[in-house]
Amino acid sequence: MLGKIKASVAVALCGTVLGTGLVGGGSALADQAPLASTARQAQPIFGTKRIDVGGRAVNVSCSGVPAKGKPVIVLMPGMGDGLDKMAALQKTLSRKNRVCSYDRLGEGASDQPGGPQTFSSTGKVLTGVLDRVAGDRPVVLAGHSLGGLIAARYAPDHRDRVKGLVLMDATSPTMLSDIEKAIPESATGPAAELRAQNLAVFQGQNPERLVITDGRVRSAGRIPVEVIQHGKPYLAAIPEYGPRLERAWAAGQRKWLALSSRGRLSTAAESEHYIYLDQPRVAVRAIERVTAQVARQAKRW
Repeated sequence: MLGKIKASVAVALCGTVLGTGLVGGGSALADQAPLASTARQAQPIFGTKRIDVGGRAVNVSCSGVPAKGKPVIVLMPGMGDGLDKMAALQKTLSRKNRVCSYDRLGEGASDQPGGPQTFSSTGKVLTGVLDRVAGDRPVVLAGHSLGGLIAARYAPDHRDRVKGLVLMDATSPTMLSDIEKAIPESATGPAAELRAQNLAVFQGQNPERLVITDGRVRSAGRIPVEVIQHGKPYLAAIPEYGPRLERAWAAGQRKWLALSSRGRLSTAAESEHYIYLDQPRVAVRAIERVTAQVARQAKRW
């Protein structure tokens, strides 16, 4: 039972199962090398293909026909997940939209990062992917867990291209301090182990070698933003500290509303962390709502 609980909480807090796939740190920051091209002319990709981004192979999948005036939807899975995890969601959305997904460095079929990563370096890879799959077309980023956190950190600095966001149980912008407060340093037993493992993941001991830091939520402009949180309080199953974790998670979801005055928070009542798997229609409807709003806005430009 304990192992099952720890895996579930690890997926929620960090997006990966702790104790598996962890790697040691290095000395050279990955964002010291140029990772993104400056060209913004999309080259059509259909199916799955490895593309070059700053000298590293990034696995990309695209489907659906580009429609005039509609944005490109880019799906961003959580840590420990490859783009294949979102294949069913992509297939459904691509019936009416152009949809792409990609494996971040260290995930799926993409290359390993050259060293520890930061939000800056993983953002440069995202820029390179968008240059290739979207060019100058507007983009809607739809991220789950850590993918949502990365999307939300990226959008404020790229308002020229990110015109909408959907965050599906995204990692809180203050997750590090949330964990430290919810499970105090004085904790013992399973809770102490869980705390230590999560903090190690945030320090870079994860498949992407990404150092995950807390930060304030910055505005991405008046773009449509949908934040979806899980409705099944499974984090509460953690002995003694579970209810605190649930409250901290819910508070973190509300913080993301500061991204835009057009933000909307909803709850997937029958879902645990993987909302797009537990209640795929909830995820599809949210993404399509944001996409439609972006398309209507584009007509006014």
